[in-house]
Amino acid sequence: MRINGRMIVLLVILIATPICSHAADSKPSQTNLCSIVDSRGVRVTLPPRIDRVVTISDGFIEGVMTVFGVQKRLVGVGSSCLTQKDYRFSFPLEGEQTRDYAQGMHTVTLLNPWIADLPLIAVWNSAPNYEKIASLNPDLAIIRVGSCWHWRDDDQVAKSIRMIESLGIPVVVLKSPNTYDAPDLATLYNEIEILGQLFDREEKASTLVRYLRAQVDTVSRRTGSIPEARRTRVLLLGLSPKSREAGGAGMAVGRGTTDTFLLEHIVRGVNAFQESGNFKVLGTEQILALAPDAILLPTAWGYHPPQELVEAPYYADLRQMTAVKNHRVAALSFTPCNCDKRLKYPIDIMVMAKTAYPDRFFDIDLADWLIDFYRNVYGVNEQTAEKLRAVQWMDWTYR
Repeated sequence: MRINGRMIVLLVILIATPICSHAADSKPSQTNLCSIVDSRGVRVTLPPRIDRVVTISDGFIEGVMTVFGVQKRLVGVGSSCLTQKDYRFSFPLEGEQTRDYAQGMHTVTLLNPWIADLPLIAVWNSAPNYEKIASLNPDLAIIRVGSCWHWRDDDQVAKSIRMIESLGIPVVVLKSPNTYDAPDLATLYNEIEILGQLFDREEKASTLVRYLRAQVDTVSRRTGSIPEARRTRVLLLGLSPKSREAGGAGMAVGRGTTDTFLLEHIVRGVNAFQESGNFKVLGTEQILALAPDAILLPTAWGYHPPQELVEAPYYADLRQMTAVKNHRVAALSFTPCNCDKRLKYPIDIMVMAKTAYPDRFFDIDLADWLIDFYRNVYGVNEQTAEKLRAVQWMDWTYR
């Protein structure tokens, strides 16, 4: 039986109300022990104070903590993508020239540069560093399953949780949408609500969820009436160098993924690649045979702009595609450690929508919309919002 994320959320909500809450100031006052129900449906007993927190997440938890104003409680992080301040990528042009991209950064790191200097307690596909975790003396560990640390909720995740708990550290577990058989944004909203309860920021959590829902509704209201026969066929194509090393031309995002859920259930497009799975290596002929109306380029072992399809010599054969000839190719925002969805997922939805149905979204200036989005989510000024847009390599939206 397929596990529906919305069903899980409804069950969790019924029992998730914390027995007590921590004070809303930056240093919680002493209280009795309380507990909270996490994404697993497990009730976790919390300490009376939560001043020191370690996380294993690719930026979702840390981003929400930033919105809540409690990010200074972080003492260790579990993603190398939060500790890098200058991502650089390039691709070759004809001859010996290259097109270069520099100063890419995780949005959370831009907002909190000091995070890059925090101890790294976990890396991709490995057990956490238990000794380092213990040395940090955290009050709480928060793990988001579905991040690049571990893509799936497997035995290794359960073992890691038990090991951290054996150190006397309570562990709250969140599960991103990509861990469910049927991804659903309801689970992501529930993650925010759990964090709101955990840090006694329930009002801020509700405000954040309402805003994110409103951005999704902006798109779904305009696309909901599109009949199936007129829906745009879109290929989510990762131009990863790993695919070329494997003898292919790119990696396709298929069914059962969160990106496909966003594309088909909210944007009302059709995924041109109907097989199940994420980042499946495809050859040139396979990509040509899909004949999509439009192409979206997610982060895939690097940032990949539309220019790479148009200018890189190794994609000469793909330039005959109708989508390329018609300039219906767009890049999703740069997403370091692109394994799960974070607070910026409405950006992906809006780029998908404007690429699939430009006539229905002609009145939305993406460059300005991005500034408004960053300001509303993070409460930053326009100058900082422009920097956030730049480090995600979305400045092409106003050129």
